[in-house]
Amino acid sequence: MLDSISSGGWRRTRGDPALSEVHGSIAVPKRTGIRRFLAFIGPGYLVATGYMDPGNWATSLAGGSKFGYALLTVALLSNMIAILLQALCSRLGVASGRDLAQACRDAFPRPVSFVLWLLAEAAICATDLAEVIGTAIGLNLLFGLPLEIGVVLTALDVFLILWLQTLGFRWVEAMVIGLLAVIATCFGVQIALADPNWGEVIRGFAPTTQIVTNPDMLYLALGILGATVMPHNLYLHSAIVQTRRHDNTLEGKREAIRYATWDSTFALMFALTINASILILAASAFHTGGVGEVADLGKAHELLNPLLGSALAPTLFAIALLCCGLNSTVTATIAGQAVMEGFLNFRLAPWLRRLITRAIAIVPASVVTIAYGEQGAGSLLILSQVVLSLQLPFAVVPLIMFTADKRKMGTLVAPRWQTVLAALAAALIITLNMKLVFDFVTGS
Repeated sequence: MLDSISSGGWRRTRGDPALSEVHGSIAVPKRTGIRRFLAFIGPGYLVATGYMDPGNWATSLAGGSKFGYALLTVALLSNMIAILLQALCSRLGVASGRDLAQACRDAFPRPVSFVLWLLAEAAICATDLAEVIGTAIGLNLLFGLPLEIGVVLTALDVFLILWLQTLGFRWVEAMVIGLLAVIATCFGVQIALADPNWGEVIRGFAPTTQIVTNPDMLYLALGILGATVMPHNLYLHSAIVQTRRHDNTLEGKREAIRYATWDSTFALMFALTINASILILAASAFHTGGVGEVADLGKAHELLNPLLGSALAPTLFAIALLCCGLNSTVTATIAGQAVMEGFLNFRLAPWLRRLITRAIAIVPASVVTIAYGEQGAGSLLILSQVVLSLQLPFAVVPLIMFTADKRKMGTLVAPRWQTVLAALAAALIITLNMKLVFDFVTGS
């Protein structure tokens, strides 16, 4: 049923919110000050885990081990684009009261939104697949568990999420932030052991024409940039930003957008620190050590001990990988719930929804790892990244369209400069992703 003009440009009325069990569950203090700001801290860190998931480790390891610190500038550019797009997600969620999935459902004809839902589900499953395999590799490196057993064990985090949510969404955020702190500590110690050349590190953040003129370097740069923005993060952020119960006035919404943007910006700068640390570690340990390109997580773990002269380094590497995998699976399953509820306005019990999402990822991961071992798991990781590349435009373009539409956003419409920059960033990401897909299909 179409709405009248007073609906604000949406084809359908806004239904019940996704993630209704946690929607508006975190009260924002009435008094201004640090406590009010801290009430908005959390969603950005759940989103940040998607920018340092196991799927990103291989490109950072390969880039650092082969080209030293030169690709740090690409990591920085990728992060700036991520900050811009996630800021739009906050704006959409707060201003319209809809997450990205709901917005697509309410703005497009049903056949279009149904196709977008199928594509989003494919992206969620591909994301979950990468996290499952990454967590299994972490368990294998740390405890020697066979990959197929590690894959099955990752299903247990469904019960962890459910238990934490019974305590409150703040506990989910606390767990994610706690694991991020462990990851940061692990890399801090490893980089201290590696003792990089900090002058070269700083120069690595400056752009160089060699990235464009060197085909091998360009390909790895495309890998880092193309795999940075993941579709599920856009759906996730626009949903979980609504867990805050703020004033529903225009000024209250402006403040919520501002604080939510700060939250995601700070969190993504932290994600840049982790991604840069992976690249710096690879550059100082493998490139300077003359090892050459190292993209395999297991090989990197194996080489750290002899190169850094400490048995602690590979252990910390495995712990950080396991924490990244656990964090990413938590956020991917929450994103899966938001996508289904948002697009279909159809609710399953949270445990059933998460179990279905995890089963869809675990079945192919289990079959491949049992049949082909670690090499097969690596191939499955690559395929999952191609699926994400194909789906990305169908999440980014609607996000920019909605936040630039004054009929839908009212006075909280995105500033023109923000829309223009986001459109340019989206065009760049889409072009690079399509190139990666083309190279995958042609085998070049």
